[in-house]
Order: sequence, then structure tokens, then C-alpha cells
Amino acid sequence: MREHNIEISVVVPVYSCRECLYDLVERLNITLSSIVKDWEIILVNDACPQGSWEEIKNISDSNAKVIGINLSRNFGQHYAITAGLDHTKGEWVVVMDCDLQDKPEEISKLYAKTQEGYDIVYAQRVERKDTFCKKISSKIFYSILGYLSDTKQDSTIANFGVYNKKAIKAILDMGDYIRYFPTMSQWVGFNKTTMLVEHSSRKNGKSSYSFKKLFDLALNNMITFSDKPLRLTIKAGLLMVVLSILIGSYYFFKHIHGDIYVLGYASLIISIWFLAGCTLLILGIVGLYVGKTFEKVKNRPLYIIDEKVPFDEE
Repeated sequence: MREHNIEISVVVPVYSCRECLYDLVERLNITLSSIVKDWEIILVNDACPQGSWEEIKNISDSNAKVIGINLSRNFGQHYAITAGLDHTKGEWVVVMDCDLQDKPEEISKLYAKTQEGYDIVYAQRVERKDTFCKKISSKIFYSILGYLSDTKQDSTIANFGVYNKKAIKAILDMGDYIRYFPTMSQWVGFNKTTMLVEHSSRKNGKSSYSFKKLFDLALNNMITFSDKPLRLTIKAGLLMVVLSILIGSYYFFKHIHGDIYVLGYASLIISIWFLAGCTLLILGIVGLYVGKTFEKVKNRPLYIIDEKVPFDEE
């Protein structure tokens, strides 16, 4: 059993980075031992197909600081983070990726900043060591997400940061079926700040986030955190009414002056197609909200744990 006054819990979702795990844990242990007396490292395997779970079990067997959680299937990065957060015992929680682009050595700086009275300290990447396409797609993603979800988004800030346990509790208390950790941590408030950190190149593999996945993520968060799309459809409807009045007035005066020779055909066809398209768009947006509500009321678990090490944890 691990009873103790754990000062820092590190939560790491694991997918497609088996080769990084030993190095990650070793560097975390060196860094954490220099700033606190007791800590834990929680590695959450999100059904990685590369055999990461076997590596995690081996690491946990040889390192009492490491807890391994194996999910029953691939639920997604932010659900894996939620699973890890549910098992933290530390006064402070570090959330980071497993690919070593988030440098474990930067935790010292982030943790020192919390001692100035901050509840959340985000790691702001000085220069992202990603491909040009990844940088562009991320900027587009965060711009769309920020606009549609009415939240402040910064493409230089991701999951990496240090969070007080009260902020983590508030995030876990959120009943949202759709989980996106950066937006949730922004929404809960508390005294937060950012700190510049060095970003490393990816050691192995490539990011599992394709443009389609980023688009789906933005769409899900738009629906979860804001009703802005519904409000935009109202504005679009009002605009259509105004345009219809103006266009109708224009053709009415043309008719009075005898400038229309083939009556009705063009305006009728254009109106039918335009209004049908707008109707389908609005119904689609409303349908998304109804669908997500349906997912929520089913009250399924956010994640399912298949196995956990060490076995005497609970």
C-alpha cells in the first residue's frame, strides 16, 4: 500500500511511445527527487498497440514510485488523463505527454512558480519542435476552438503544467462526457499563470492526431463548452430575413418597371436551394447537440480499467 504524504503526482497518458518510457521515468525520478521527498508517477496505457503495457508493468515492478493503469480499449488521450487524475494522491499534480517533448527537467521551474501562490502553472513552449504542418494545424485548431467555445486558447500551451489538487478536484467534478483537459483547466478558474519552458523534438514515432482528429476534437469541444453555434444560426437566420427583404424589394421594383421578362424561375430555384441548404445546416447543428445529450444521458463510464499495477493499490 502507498500511504504517504505524496507531494507531487505525475500523470502521463501513454500511446505510441514505448521506447521513451524508461528514459521518461528515470528523468522524472531525478527531477522530482531534487524538489520533493515523496512522489508518484502514474502511467496510463491507452490501449497502445506497441506493447507499452508490458513495459509499464516491468517499470512498476522495479520502481515503487510507478503506478500503471491499463485501459480496456483506446478511449483517447484526455480520457486517459482523467483516469490518471482519478488515482492521484499528491498535493500537486503534473500532467504531461509521454513522448519526451515535455521535458521532465522543466517541472522544477513550474513547481517553483506554484510556491508564489499560483494554483495552476501552465508550461508555455518557447519554440515548438514540431513539423510545419503540425504547427499550422494546431494554430488553426486552437483558433477555431477558442472562437467557437468562447474560451481563451493558446497553441503554445497544451497539457503540460502543474496543478493544485483543488483545481484537479474541480476538473474531475465536471460532469462533461466529452473531456478536453486544457479547456477544462481554463474553465475551472483559480489563480493561474504561464511559464516559458523548452520544448524538445519527438524522440520516437509520430503524433496520433491527424487533421480529422483535430477537427473532431474542436467540434466536440465547441458543443460541450458553448452554445455559440446555436446563436450563430439565429444570427444567420436574421441575416437571411434581411437579405430576403432586400432582394424581394429589388425584384418588386424591377417588376413594377417591367424589367423582368421570365417571371419567377431563377428566384424560385435559388430560394429553394439556398433555404434548403440553410435548413439542413441548422438541423445538423441542432442534431449534434441532441446527439451529445443522448450520449450524456446514457451515463456510461468515461473509461474502463482492465488492469492496474501494483495489484495491492486498492
